[in-house]
Amino acid sequence: MTAQLKKLEGKQVLVTGGAGFIGSNLCETLLGYNIKVVCLDNFATGKRENVAPFLKNSNFKLIEGDIRRLEDCHTACHGVDFILHQAALGSVPRSIKDPITTNAVNVSGFLNMLVAARDAGVKRFVYAASSSTYGDHEALPKVEDTIGNPLSPYAITKYVNELYADIFKKTYNLDTIGLRYFNVFGKRQDPSGAYAAVIPKFVQQFIRHESPVINGDGSYSRDFTYIDNVIQINMNALTTNNVNALNTVYNVACGERTTLIELATMLKTYLAQFDDAINHIEIKHTENRIGDIPHSLASIDKAKTLLNYNPKYNVSAGLKEAVQWYWENLK
Repeated sequence: MTAQLKKLEGKQVLVTGGAGFIGSNLCETLLGYNIKVVCLDNFATGKRENVAPFLKNSNFKLIEGDIRRLEDCHTACHGVDFILHQAALGSVPRSIKDPITTNAVNVSGFLNMLVAARDAGVKRFVYAASSSTYGDHEALPKVEDTIGNPLSPYAITKYVNELYADIFKKTYNLDTIGLRYFNVFGKRQDPSGAYAAVIPKFVQQFIRHESPVINGDGSYSRDFTYIDNVIQINMNALTTNNVNALNTVYNVACGERTTLIELATMLKTYLAQFDDAINHIEIKHTENRIGDIPHSLASIDKAKTLLNYNPKYNVSAGLKEAVQWYWENLK
């Protein structure tokens, strides 16, 4: 990755949502290669401790602002060459409970960022799209050019992002790349709160000797994707010279399917290496959640071909890394 990121020396990259789980990992990677980073975050879901180690770095600039305010977006985009847009309100259940706020952040905020990027002459706008866009389309694996009907307000907002990105290329010649994330996990992913992702939530419960609760019988499956794979494709998207790779969307995944019961069992096994009592914790079940799709599996052929994406971590290897980090940071 060193050689490709040499292209960004002297450039300035804006990471929106840079205090969040994925955003802070992206900031850390860029700073590690001596690249100037601007972080825009309103700390609604991002955490100050995620960016605290960067504050003394002269290449790092933190702007506390909200993408729902166009003036904040303009301020953040000033002098910026590239954007990694990660700011969003995630979670299907959250969007079902509060569709208005989800839409305000994910659609109006996204449009504000596109306008600010256009006005600032930004060279490339790489944004976090979502596997939720596939909706009720049942075929597996998921291929980028075939989607179904959305199953949640969140899914609608992420699809609208793709439509806006396409229009901004056609109308204003702003180059974009959308990355449809599939169930990303790894260090700094928040295990707390009502809308915590399943992996950190289960890890925290096991560490506390609590029983994790699976929605449904555990047969639902996901293409869980370790954070380092996500970092890799974001860096590839920033630096690619392949014009055919621009202005489209890509699946970001491992290309393998893991059921929820398999996931919980793996986490239990890996954590029990630190604490044998975890071996004896029961895994419980409850009803399926509204808006959840039964199965998700990505084709990553397009990303491999056009963006040289080569995920280094499969699910098992990624979980071992994540469990090690959580064990050291959650106890």
